[in-house]
Amino acid sequence: MTEPSKLPHHGVPEHQPVAGGIAARARAAAGAPQYLNGLNPEQREAVETLDGPVLVLAGAGTGKTRVLTTRIAHILSQGRARPQEILSVTFTNKAAREMKLRLGQMLGQAVEGMPWLGTFHSIGGRILRIHAELVQLKSNFTVLDVDDQVRLLKQLLQAENIDDKRWPARMLAGLIDSWKNRGLSPSQVPAGEAASFGNGKGGKIYATYQERLKILNAADFGDLLLENIRLFRENPDVLRQYQNRFKFILVDEYQDTNVAQYLWLRLLSQAPSRPGRSLADVIPGDITSPVIPGRIEDAKSGAQLRTGESRGEEDSSRDSGSALSAHPGMTENAAPLKNICCVGDDDQSIYGWRGAEVDNILRFDHDFPGAKVIRLERNYRSTGHILAAASHLIAHNEGRLGKTLRTEDVDGEKVTVTGSWDSEEEARAIGEELEALQRAGENLNNVAILVRASFQMREFEDRFVTLGLPYRVIGGPRFYERAEIRDALAYLRTINSPADDLAFERIVNVPKRGLGDATVQLLHDHARKRRIPLFEAARAVVETDELKPKARGSLRDLVMQFDRWRAQREVTSHTELAEIVLDESGYTEMWQKDRSADAAGRLDNLKELVRSMEEFENLQGFLEHISLVMDRDGEAGDEAVSLMTLHSAKGLEFDNVFLPGWEEGLFPSQRTLDEQGRAGLEEERRLAHVGLTRARRRAKIYFATNRRIHGTWSTTIPSRFLDELPAHNVEITESKGGSGWGGSGGYGASRFDNLESFGSSYSTPGWQRAQANRNRGGGGRSGGGFEERQSSFSSDSFSRTKRGPVVIEGELVAKSTGTTSEFSLEDRVFHQKFGYGHVVKIDGNKLTIAFEKAGEKKVVDSFVERA
Repeated sequence: MTEPSKLPHHGVPEHQPVAGGIAARARAAAGAPQYLNGLNPEQREAVETLDGPVLVLAGAGTGKTRVLTTRIAHILSQGRARPQEILSVTFTNKAAREMKLRLGQMLGQAVEGMPWLGTFHSIGGRILRIHAELVQLKSNFTVLDVDDQVRLLKQLLQAENIDDKRWPARMLAGLIDSWKNRGLSPSQVPAGEAASFGNGKGGKIYATYQERLKILNAADFGDLLLENIRLFRENPDVLRQYQNRFKFILVDEYQDTNVAQYLWLRLLSQAPSRPGRSLADVIPGDITSPVIPGRIEDAKSGAQLRTGESRGEEDSSRDSGSALSAHPGMTENAAPLKNICCVGDDDQSIYGWRGAEVDNILRFDHDFPGAKVIRLERNYRSTGHILAAASHLIAHNEGRLGKTLRTEDVDGEKVTVTGSWDSEEEARAIGEELEALQRAGENLNNVAILVRASFQMREFEDRFVTLGLPYRVIGGPRFYERAEIRDALAYLRTINSPADDLAFERIVNVPKRGLGDATVQLLHDHARKRRIPLFEAARAVVETDELKPKARGSLRDLVMQFDRWRAQREVTSHTELAEIVLDESGYTEMWQKDRSADAAGRLDNLKELVRSMEEFENLQGFLEHISLVMDRDGEAGDEAVSLMTLHSAKGLEFDNVFLPGWEEGLFPSQRTLDEQGRAGLEEERRLAHVGLTRARRRAKIYFATNRRIHGTWSTTIPSRFLDELPAHNVEITESKGGSGWGGSGGYGASRFDNLESFGSSYSTPGWQRAQANRNRGGGGRSGGGFEERQSSFSSDSFSRTKRGPVVIEGELVAKSTGTTSEFSLEDRVFHQKFGYGHVVKIDGNKLTIAFEKAGEKKVVDSFVERA
């Protein structure tokens, strides 16, 4: 319970300066506080409106954080509350630190007295420790991390005789987390959902898991809010204590709140009820179980909520509990609402996949009757054309409250849209643009490439290494540093070099084979004594009795697998070998069975890894290239292009933003459309809006006609979002890396049509760096698969021996130059990739060849030789 010294002193009346009195006149004479200087009228209104519920709809770049921190400063300076009487919640520790820093600059040390400024979970955890006994915990309870949570669930699955391979513990952990994000205790989980795991035992295991946590005096991350909600519902006196304590509530990024966060805020945001009054009088509805909230019938106008008898019928048709919360409306008997201010942007709600409910912000004025909505539409970040394009695009969403960003800045450059033949050309075109910006004196720290899916990064990383352009990956590791890629590379390194102990040790028990630390230590001891590599030690140990039979059998199978893979290497292409290794080792299956949110992305990355190997002649050349890519660490303060996903870009801004991959299926994501339908499409469109509004001066959109997704090449359709951009604010440009959209058959001209771009007289910074690296003994291949150790191109000719075949599943990546081929029908020819065949059709310098093994393909005649 709360310490007596911290309980409110009801016997001491609150004091406010008397109107017209000395204190009030002295305050007026002091003039407007300095912190209000520079605020525009809308921002100042948001800061000074202190009474009643307020929703600040803050568009991108409109000064949201400044408004929030200035509002806190204003509350304190006006004497409306003491620091410890203000609850200010954010989503990340970084945002909380930034608010404290800004407040410190405004108010000095006063911010140190704000104990209730932090994230939802940090504040929830603090309340829970004070009242731990009321939820069957002790104040020193442990907060489990994901690994501990999964380990505990595995124990419970074993106790229920449930196969952990078919029903992974990590999958159940994700389900339980989603239930807790929706405010669902074990008894409240819909029966259908509870039965979806473990042959109908999911709900039972959830209940057992919660009981086990109490025995262990532990809570997981979701409990920090779920147990808070239970605490408040079952103990009205405790809820009343915190309602009395917090005179002002401020919420950042309200559009990203999930149901549990919404419930927690709704409970705290009511004015204190009278002692002995039922909690049902404060929040109507059954407080022992969640009630499905009202829905806005007309989201644009914020019109009708469902009420009365109509609610039950419509609720049954909704997704089973995906938006469960307290009753959103208030009755005549409900207590008045407190001074709550929520700041957010419904157009930037992009985290639905992790439980965020955009409906929370859309129905704010229904949850808090009489709420004042203040729109911040004056953007201080982007130029006119960028804002107009972003506003026109997001206007196609129906589920929004509506606002239009504007700027007093110049119109600036139009948003550009550029088509390219394939993703390789897209990466090359953006590389050319980046070097042009660099020559113009742009700082690379002001440049960002925002992709929809992480697998898109690989092509850009390879290209930047070739050009010598420094880059950094934000929000995650670089492509070749991701755990799943390092694991896959460890298998390939061990095949290529059996003496690579580091690689073998990394994957000896990945996926799990029962070869733990004791086994690895035994192998190390044997290898040191015999002065042999770890792999050879494993080969020797499996012939002895030092290991237990099960571990010895697993290790023997692994050694035999590597022997077989090395033999296949001589007769199988390195790309096929990689697929075989990932499949036969069980590594792909491991991620297929993983039900975590990022498992699908990891599988995509593995497919992209195999796809990237096609540009290299053999496994040795590929692994040498990887070593060059990995050896690229620069100082933290060095200039570098920022490479990240669109989700990671929220809250950031750059002068120049490149947006590749605007194609149907990739953006908007087909997976999102399949799973969420129209709601998913609207979230994807909000993601596009976020991407555009990251740009201060230039926004450049790209799409490719051909892209390899999930391991296969396919012809793509430009994203529907492109047609939703306003023509007046958009300029169509040609790809600097080669072809653009259009031309014969809709495929456009080839990047080989203009050979001037391949001239040897390079003067770009990247070319000069690459030359310098090679002079120091470096090397490598270009992102396009061309060998550049010597200049392969001149102004009038180029050597075909330096180029690999450029064919995408039979589709020619070059068009006829109008010349006559030197080959004739039925000529027998040889192709480096497809082998022997004979010519069946000639179109200029394009040949259609029936290959003996690969079937009929189209190639440029310079890529074949007479057999």
